[in-house]
Amino acid sequence: MTSSGTREPVILDATELTSDPDLGVRFAESAHKILTDLVRGGAALGWVEPPSRDEVSELLDHVISAVHAGDAALRAAYLDRRLVGLGYWLRYARPTHRPHADLEKIAVDAAAHGRGIGRALTAGLVADARRAGIEILTLDARGDNSNALHLYRSLGFSEYGRLPDFVAVGTGRYDKVFYMLDFRQEE
Repeated sequence: MTSSGTREPVILDATELTSDPDLGVRFAESAHKILTDLVRGGAALGWVEPPSRDEVSELLDHVISAVHAGDAALRAAYLDRRLVGLGYWLRYARPTHRPHADLEKIAVDAAAHGRGIGRALTAGLVADARRAGIEILTLDARGDNSNALHLYRSLGFSEYGRLPDFVAVGTGRYDKVFYMLDFRQEE
């Protein structure tokens, strides 16, 4: 990462991230802080309670191992060498679904919202999926997450299904919305 004092985010892939010893050491801790703060604030990231440090560390180790096996992509966004966002996709494990992948998490530090970081992370992951030969990139999102749904549609994703009131957070119920980006349409 070359910039210091930059106001534009620097988006790194897993190789760039893990090749910088300083960033690599702090990555899991910084990611844990972002995810914990977002979940405490009610973000739709798949947890009701903030994840533990160990849970985040194990998740990131799994994703990085999958990246090395060609079964995932990971992107991290930095402002002035401070992690402000991350996202990843994983290839489906079922043999009949191997040509496809699922965009599982996009998380941006609340203090950095509105700066295009989520868009840059998602666009980078979409480009990674194309390069990896993924045929269909899927994702699901909570139906009340209108900013995320707008972002996904603006990047070419289309809704292919919805489960009404499927996501339970306390007494609240939210739709689970399914999106896909079919790269086969581009050929």
